[in-house]
Amino acid sequence: MPAKFYPALRDCFCLGFFSLALALPAWSQTEFQQCLSGLRSPAKAAGVREDSFARFTQGLTPDLGILEKLNNQPEFRMPIWDYLAALVDDQRVAEGQAELAKHRDLLNRVASQYGVDPATVVAVWGVESNFGQTFGKYPLTQALGTLSCMGHRQSYFRGEFYATLRILQAGHIAPERLVGSWAGAFGHTQFMPTTFERLAQDFDGDGRRDLMDSVPDALASTAHFLTKAGWNPAQVWGFEVKLPAVMELAGEGRKNKRPMSEWVARGLTRVDGGALPANSGPAGLMTPAGPKGPAFLVFRNFDAIYSYNAAESYGLAIAHLSDRLRGAGPFATPWPTDDAGLSRAERREIQTVLTRLGHDIGEIDGMLGDKSRNAIKAEQSRLGHEVNGRAGQKLLRALR
Repeated sequence: MPAKFYPALRDCFCLGFFSLALALPAWSQTEFQQCLSGLRSPAKAAGVREDSFARFTQGLTPDLGILEKLNNQPEFRMPIWDYLAALVDDQRVAEGQAELAKHRDLLNRVASQYGVDPATVVAVWGVESNFGQTFGKYPLTQALGTLSCMGHRQSYFRGEFYATLRILQAGHIAPERLVGSWAGAFGHTQFMPTTFERLAQDFDGDGRRDLMDSVPDALASTAHFLTKAGWNPAQVWGFEVKLPAVMELAGEGRKNKRPMSEWVARGLTRVDGGALPANSGPAGLMTPAGPKGPAFLVFRNFDAIYSYNAAESYGLAIAHLSDRLRGAGPFATPWPTDDAGLSRAERREIQTVLTRLGHDIGEIDGMLGDKSRNAIKAEQSRLGHEVNGRAGQKLLRALR
């Protein structure tokens, strides 16, 4: 979700959450309309015509459920091995390779124009919307109108609200089609409205930039975003490395890039034991699970991916999926856990068993939300497991 580095506001798996627990008053429709009326003048100053404002806000009502998402402070934190197990599973790899074959000519044209390889573009597409299967369900005018009037960060959301109205005013997307996440990201590759205005592309040549119903526009827009973020077609995002037996990791990270010669001198090798590539530019050392887990040297292209959602876990998911789409296997170094994460198919299996056991977990979709986690806690208690709401391989085996 390319945004102004506001990665917490997503309808997807996240490692961290931006939250402020605020007591919100109950708003009436009258108060909401009064707030919207107060936005007419600044919207006009922002380029939204008065007739457009009236048309696209007519009958608009607030969605108070969005405020619960905005201000909720979840206790659940997802280990990175859970995050990646769900985002980069065999199913997504197979589907992504099918999309690569299906859109080969389009992706080659995108690569030729923007310099971003097909696997990286398709990896973003897969993580952001599961290749166009999951756009989000919230009408953007309602979601962003609500967030423009209630809760915190109203100034930020008003900018996105005005951008949404300008997109509709320009006729890029039909009002009934403009739906997305509760925070305002939309389309095949989940652009925020202001990002759409800056970077979306009309790649199919129909005069509209349509990220909802035009795969060419969406994939080209994603490549354009990455190019503007500094993507270098002559470089890889990074690769897994093997650390020496003793190494000081304090101060190392994505931002602290060093010449490759320095990493060679400190004893790093490719994970297969091969030598590090010479003359490949400065790289930062990432150890997302500490010294006992997988380690990666990352280049400027990783930073470009990172800027799409400002989370290193997200960037690693995109980077790893792109490698898997090219035929690479899983990481060579195992995660430092004795209870590995679950693929989406395994998550659906757990939900199916929980339903069979009488738990109300809602839709069986592989998304382990509050209902699923509450049911998991109940079963963990029954089984004598640690009660933390997390579903891993141990719980799956026990439920089987």
